[in-house]
Amino acid sequence: MADSAAIAGDYILDSYALLAYFEAEPGSDRIHNLLKAAAEGKCCLYMCMVNLGEVVYIVERERGLPRAQETLARIDELPIEIVNVDRTLTLAASHLKSDCPIAYADCFAAALSQIKNATLVTGDTEFQKFKTNHNIRIEWLA
Repeated sequence: MADSAAIAGDYILDSYALLAYFEAEPGSDRIHNLLKAAAEGKCCLYMCMVNLGEVVYIVERERGLPRAQETLARIDELPIEIVNVDRTLTLAASHLKSDCPIAYADCFAAALSQIKNATLVTGDTEFQKFKTNHNIRIEWLA
């Protein structure tokens, strides 16, 4: 279990992180610890609305609409601030996309990480394509 020093700060969760949590996949224990810490006020968790949409469509595609609605209701109960997409976030994501061959939705998670100066939590290897000059801190899930 991570200690509080390893949990302090702000974190961005991408769709990979939440799906791993809900499916009890590798890394789900880290997300559980972050959610617990956020509920206790020890850190802040954020997710971009675009990445929330990713979670919902993936669950709906794989498990059906009722399960997607259930998943969304569960997410709404978690201590995660869902960040709406505005001009600043969109242009930051667009800038990243222009420089890196990565899915556009992933660029929103990365751009939010830059804007919030927060650590992006993911296991999605697509993020390895970001260059170090993008100043994106990534915590890799096992």
